Amino acid sequence: MGVDHYENFPVASVLCPPALRPAVAAIYWFARTADDIADEGDASAPSRLADLSAFRHDLVVALDRGDPGSRWPQVFAPLLQAQQRHGLPPGLLHDLISAFEQDVHNPPYPDRASLLDYCSRSANPVGRLLLHLYGVGDAQLLQRSDAICSALQLINFWQDLGRDQRKGRNYLPASDLAGQGLHPPAGRPIDDSPALRQVMRELCSWARTLMLSGAPLVRRVPGRAGWELRLVVQGGLRILEKIEQIDHATMLLRPTLGRSDLPLLAWRALRMSAGGAR
Repeated sequence: MGVDHYENFPVASVLCPPALRPAVAAIYWFARTADDIADEGDASAPSRLADLSAFRHDLVVALDRGDPGSRWPQVFAPLLQAQQRHGLPPGLLHDLISAFEQDVHNPPYPDRASLLDYCSRSANPVGRLLLHLYGVGDAQLLQRSDAICSALQLINFWQDLGRDQRKGRNYLPASDLAGQGLHPPAGRPIDDSPALRQVMRELCSWARTLMLSGAPLVRRVPGRAGWELRLVVQGGLRILEKIEQIDHATMLLRPTLGRSDLPLLAWRALRMSAGGAR
């Protein structure tokens, strides 16, 4: 890939059933590659959109004709194998590309509903694809998965606030900003201030509530996958704690997870089996 990515959460970790690891890795690299087309490097917006269109075309060709193509064979050959073995729903893969195209257009987000609509295509499809691999298709459980995935996406936004703002990306809902008297000019990073930190406090509380609403899913996902999901949920909640510890100043600082967090995450994951998220 040529890009060094920091990841909050494990991909195809040792807790993932070995038989599913190739499919999980294939889904990850599909999403990671499309995300990099939209976000990495110095290509122009029209060039990025053209590449994403080509990426979508190669997805269609791979799934319809069994041809991984010549431009991204390292992505589509494993994905084709996963689709042939597990019957991945193509619509979810197309939803991910749609979200990355939206990132290139870089629209404003007037309210939380518009941000959740983005999350429904940028994050929720990944959870649904993984549940498909695990044979989980109950409607209520899919909704809980959506809550967890949207929460993880929001947490990543609030964690990356400063970095996104410097890149000209603004995921802060305008209605939340206006509620604190903030009306930042488009295209310019927002200044750190007590009002911004109050916005972040409220948005982090929203993400936490969303995460906790989906957390009961961990006791319905079987085996080792359920334990990995416990760690993912606790990882998201831990990032929110770290944001709180720096007084929500993520315009200035970017909290991350490290090895020192693992014992606490493992302990909290164990406690989730007793019926609580914390």
